[in-house]
Amino acid sequence: MMNFMDKYNAAVGAAIAVFSAIFGVYWYLFMGYLVLNVIDWLTGWYKARKMGKESSAVGWKGAAKKVGYWVIILVAFMMPTLFVHLGRDMLGINLDFLMLFGWFTLASLLVNEIRSILENLVECGYNVPNFLIKGLAVTEKLIQAEINITDDKKS
Repeated sequence: MMNFMDKYNAAVGAAIAVFSAIFGVYWYLFMGYLVLNVIDWLTGWYKARKMGKESSAVGWKGAAKKVGYWVIILVAFMMPTLFVHLGRDMLGINLDFLMLFGWFTLASLLVNEIRSILENLVECGYNVPNFLIKGLAVTEKLIQAEINITDDKKS
């Protein structure tokens, strides 16, 4: 039993080290988003099957959409990182606030993914507590308001 635990601990430690190297200190937010992607795909598949609307073409379209969201996240973090370095190295300007673009993008997509999961479950006939649905709507409004405030400050 101890041999299994040693291997398990080594595997989990290695995975966390890799995720930390790729995604940084907050790797768990990106991993959470990936888990939500999978859950959304599974609940969407279940909903389609339950309603008799399964389609491999629609499934591939959904998978491509998920990949597209990851590209959006990549761009949302890469663009400000490049400008932060440009400002620091070439212009002598602190542009660290631009990193908020990436975090706002990730937060918006997290809310979107959770809402999609809940919508799939509601359409499958599950009684999803109303406070979850309303809470996500409020959260989305707050994120949008913060994005608008950030946009106004840039103008």
